[in-house]
Amino acid sequence: MSRVDPVTRWGKRQVVRSRVRAGRVLRVLHDDLWTWRADPLPPSVWLRWVPHGVVCLAALGVLLGNAAQLNEHSKLDPGLAFLIALGSASAMVLALWRPVPAWWLSTAAAVVGALGVRMDAEDYKFTWPWTAAGLIAHMFVMLLLALRVRTRVAVEAFALSALITYVLEGLIGAQNYQPTGWLAVALFAVVVLLSTALRGRREARNQLAEQTTLTAEERARRTLLEERGRIARELHDVVAHHMSVISIQAQVAPLLVENPSDELKENLAGIRQNALEALTELRRVLGVLRAEHPDVPGASEAGDGAAPHAPQPTLDRLDALVDNIRAAGLIVTTDSSGTRRPLPPGVELSAYRIVQEALSNVLRHAPGATARVRLVHLSIGLRVEVTNTRPKRAPAPSQGAGHGLLGMRERVAMLDGTLTAHPTPDGGYQVAALLPADGPDLSAGTFTGPSDSSHPSDPPAPSTEDDSP
Repeated sequence: MSRVDPVTRWGKRQVVRSRVRAGRVLRVLHDDLWTWRADPLPPSVWLRWVPHGVVCLAALGVLLGNAAQLNEHSKLDPGLAFLIALGSASAMVLALWRPVPAWWLSTAAAVVGALGVRMDAEDYKFTWPWTAAGLIAHMFVMLLLALRVRTRVAVEAFALSALITYVLEGLIGAQNYQPTGWLAVALFAVVVLLSTALRGRREARNQLAEQTTLTAEERARRTLLEERGRIARELHDVVAHHMSVISIQAQVAPLLVENPSDELKENLAGIRQNALEALTELRRVLGVLRAEHPDVPGASEAGDGAAPHAPQPTLDRLDALVDNIRAAGLIVTTDSSGTRRPLPPGVELSAYRIVQEALSNVLRHAPGATARVRLVHLSIGLRVEVTNTRPKRAPAPSQGAGHGLLGMRERVAMLDGTLTAHPTPDGGYQVAALLPADGPDLSAGTFTGPSDSSHPSDPPAPSTEDDSP
């Protein structure tokens, strides 16, 4: 085997690799620049359609100036000169909707005009290969192209424009002309760099706005989940109480019946076993919730101060809550109407928490105002109203997490009730909730998301809702 063979094989491999690279480059150029894809220029934020009008006026100037220059400074036929000028002007307008085809049209018009002038130019000097108007038209097209396509596509268009300029001026050439090739390449480079920078700034601004929106949505979602977890932890005592009663009753029931049958004993034993298993799982879930949220359940600025394992409050503790609020400096009056009757534990717990949250928000966001708590006992449930007057001074900036009306709505939606929150004519604010007594059975652990009656579109007011960021 001769020593030439390895060299020959290496050379063949290099040729093959070069052909593969060239094929890849051609495929990339074909995919990027050989397209009719529409990409309309959106209206400006401040100027709306003014940039479009400016481009159209510039296109009219290019049409008139280029046609006159080609017709007067060369032997081109007036009709051909007008068609070349029309091509450059049309490319500017087309670039508002289809920038890549517009670049091809502008390049073709410039090449045809340069070749036509070269063949028919007089002996005096003539700007070549780019006329003044043709150069302006192509700069506009490159500007609109680089503003809306990827940086790679803009660089490819610039490189091909520079290559065509080099071929026309450096390889083909003409006699007695004023060269405009290097000037055109420099201007195209400046236009592409400027457009790419503007496009990058616009994309960064859009990404920032999108990220801000996603952050706000994630924060709202996290707040909602935290509030639901807090409500679930509070309802644990209610559900655990009922399950414990079921277990005890199932255990005692056989002792209350004379000569109970084996079938009855077996069924009651099964009921007790199921209740104990459910209670065990419930405690296990509660342990997970408390591990993820180590804060004291139910504690707030209202001054609840409950221990982690203390019984959940009911309306019997409402007077103590009001006393704590009064001790904090808020004047509160209470009123009750209707005949009070036993309510489900979940209804009383939700009513207590709604009053607690509303009063704490008044204390936080309406300094100097007075509040009124009204309970209306109805045949279908309980209506809770918390109203405050106009604040006497501006509230301090809040550092809360925005759990105010969100938690109230979740509690009311859980009971299939309704909640309204709106400003009053005198400048105050009112929160009113209707809690039906025959809503979902809380002892079964039912928990749903907000219903249609939760009024999600009610506008928040700074006087009572803690919606600070």
